[in-house]
Amino acid sequence: MESLISLVNRLQRACTALGDYGEESALPTLWDALPSIAVVGGQSSGKSSVLESVVGKDFLPRGSGIVTRRPLVLQLHRLEEGREYAEFAHQPKKRYTDFAAVRKEISDETDRETGRSRAISTVPIYLSIYSPNVSYLRVLVMTVVNLTLIDLPGLTKVAIDGQSDSIVQDIENMVRSYIEKPNCIILAVSPANQDLATSDAIKMSREVDPKGERTFGVLTKVDLMDKGTDAVEILEGKSYKLQFPWIGVVNRSQADINKSVDMIAARRKEREYFANSPEYKHLAHRMGSEHLGKVLSKHLEAVIKSRIPGLQSLINKTIIELETELSRLGKPIATDAGGKLYMIMEICRSFDQIFKEHLDGIRPGGDKVYNVFDNQLPAALKRLQFDKQLAMENVKKLITEADGYQPHLIAPEQGYRRLIESTLVTIKGPAEAAVDAVHAILKDLVHKSINETMELKQYPSLRVEVSNAAIESLDKMKLESKKATLQLVEMECCYLTVDFFRKLPQDVEKGGNPTHSIFDRYNDSYLRRIGSNVLSYVHMVVGSLRNSIPKSVVYCQVREAKRGLLDLFFAELGKKEGKQLGKLLDEDPAIMQRRISLAKRLELYRGAQAEIDTVAWSK
Repeated sequence: MESLISLVNRLQRACTALGDYGEESALPTLWDALPSIAVVGGQSSGKSSVLESVVGKDFLPRGSGIVTRRPLVLQLHRLEEGREYAEFAHQPKKRYTDFAAVRKEISDETDRETGRSRAISTVPIYLSIYSPNVSYLRVLVMTVVNLTLIDLPGLTKVAIDGQSDSIVQDIENMVRSYIEKPNCIILAVSPANQDLATSDAIKMSREVDPKGERTFGVLTKVDLMDKGTDAVEILEGKSYKLQFPWIGVVNRSQADINKSVDMIAARRKEREYFANSPEYKHLAHRMGSEHLGKVLSKHLEAVIKSRIPGLQSLINKTIIELETELSRLGKPIATDAGGKLYMIMEICRSFDQIFKEHLDGIRPGGDKVYNVFDNQLPAALKRLQFDKQLAMENVKKLITEADGYQPHLIAPEQGYRRLIESTLVTIKGPAEAAVDAVHAILKDLVHKSINETMELKQYPSLRVEVSNAAIESLDKMKLESKKATLQLVEMECCYLTVDFFRKLPQDVEKGGNPTHSIFDRYNDSYLRRIGSNVLSYVHMVVGSLRNSIPKSVVYCQVREAKRGLLDLFFAELGKKEGKQLGKLLDEDPAIMQRRISLAKRLELYRGAQAEIDTVAWSK
């Protein structure tokens, strides 16, 4: 029993914590998993008096007709010590120690919602009572469990002046919305001096709980029955049998209330009535408010124990959700400079790892680099048009200019060089485009990696700094890559492959006439052959560059990005002081508070988990 008591205390503290943080809808709560008690009955059936007997306090409004016009959700909390007091949810910082003032505030708050009329409202009044005292629910009520009891408007059959025509159905719908919940224990209150066949409480309880597994029949006004009549057959279950035996109670009369008879005296008088009444003395041991409290206590214990597996599942699920969200929010910020530096470095390493995973194919994106080399660069080289450089007029022009005042003797070597150089220069365009394309891909992967690094989402300033530093490094790598790649083209321009030309036919024309003009030697056939030779050489060079340009780009950009994308940032980071490091870790205060809140809730749930596991093993 003591383990069960501790269990429920922890569960309720966890639920209260959720309410304090205002996040009931964010994660599942345990509140609905624990039972509550709703008092149901017709108007003037004595249901409010029954509720007061259970609580052990005189605090509810009284009068004739419909007095309870709004649901009253009453939560009982145990205090280890101190003076008992009450609090309303609509007055969270105001404590009531005078329960007569509590009664008045219930009436006043009802009037604020409904006006001074006989209308009803579905908007509940939330009242909490904190007390170190023991009531008739023994250890499970007031002493330990933060139990919920609900007082509902009395069921009626007709609308009276000042009430809407739909009030009968409105009250029924309101009552049903509470008692149809499977965790609600129903106290069906019926007066003994009325025909049980007309009991609205029994009728509605039967509708929502046909098997009677959570319905307790309470018979009030046993002492007010006409002479010669009694309620023995009802209490013995002969007139109408319930799964749980009927319990008769004797509430305080209006005269007792006027005389301020307290609950202790009223209970003593109740015990004496059943013990001394010839009709009921054989049932006295299971009659009265005290016995009602004991029965409810035992039933609550059984219900809670039966729900332990479900509670375990709910608690475990909530713990997993809390841990997941805490993981998503990341670790709290370190307080010292060394801790902050280490934290920033770890976050940057996480980003760097994600970036490498993109390049290595673990994450998507790296394949785009290969696409540049396999498709974009070859297609650009293929689109190069050498017609302009190797047109007949241009070939003749460059050959003659290279010869100068003296024509070449065997082959126009200088002319060849000028033609080849002017043609190979056009390859620089595709080479630069390949560098730029890979640079754009790497930048895109940086942005993706930034977004995929969960820790960077916590710190906007660090996110910006890391992004800027990475892009700055890529820009420098691009410049180096472009320089190296263009040098490959320039190397081909400044030094020709001799073996290629040695294999060409010599330009000696047997039987030629040396008296001919130099321009006669440069006939169309000769020039076309020169252009064809140059084109063959250029194609050979293009084929070579198609393979060497990707190597240069990968070496200067991809390899360097993998090796030291944030090296410059790390070098600058080591020079920063604690205050400057703190500015990089500028976490949103709302996230910081959220983490504290989640950690607190997680602690509460883990405590509840440990306790409920203990109870489960001891069953």
